[in-house]
Amino acid sequence: MQEEQNIELLAKHYKEIISLLGENADREGLLSTPVRVAKAMQFLTKGYHEDPEEILRKAFFKEDYRQMVIVKDIDFYSMCEHHMLPFWGKAHVAYIPNGYITGLSKIARVVDVFARRLQVQERMTLQIKECIQKTLNPLGVMVVIEAQHMCMQMRGVEKQNSTTTTSDFTGVFNQAKTREEFINLIR
Repeated sequence: MQEEQNIELLAKHYKEIISLLGENADREGLLSTPVRVAKAMQFLTKGYHEDPEEILRKAFFKEDYRQMVIVKDIDFYSMCEHHMLPFWGKAHVAYIPNGYITGLSKIARVVDVFARRLQVQERMTLQIKECIQKTLNPLGVMVVIEAQHMCMQMRGVEKQNSTTTTSDFTGVFNQAKTREEFINLIR
């Protein structure tokens, strides 16, 4: 019920935005656009209503494995909070278990939860790292995100081939040797 009310309110605002941009919001091709955009935005920001820690705990297993676990090339799509334009790319996540592991798909789901919010790449990198560290309590976590930002490509500086890379790490990844191993394995 609340979701339907939100869609209705969002659609009302999007219709007004279309008019303010100088377009006829009652034109045939635009009649359903406000509702479609409202539904799209709810999907693109559904991460606000999901608990990433709970996702990890749903597949939480005792295991004595103490080597690096890497899930790389996790595709994601997000929305820049500054311009509300998309950014997308790949996340690479590693952790070294400390008695417990999680299902591999859960790592990708955590990336999606944080990507499906109005975001900046730097914060998203930090949030993924902190969530895995807090929930699994591993010996260390490292996250590298490579992304392209439409706010840099289609407006502003218009640099179509630019890529932004961010990284963050904890624990044993503070050792250069461990970080280098991770970087070599994701190449």
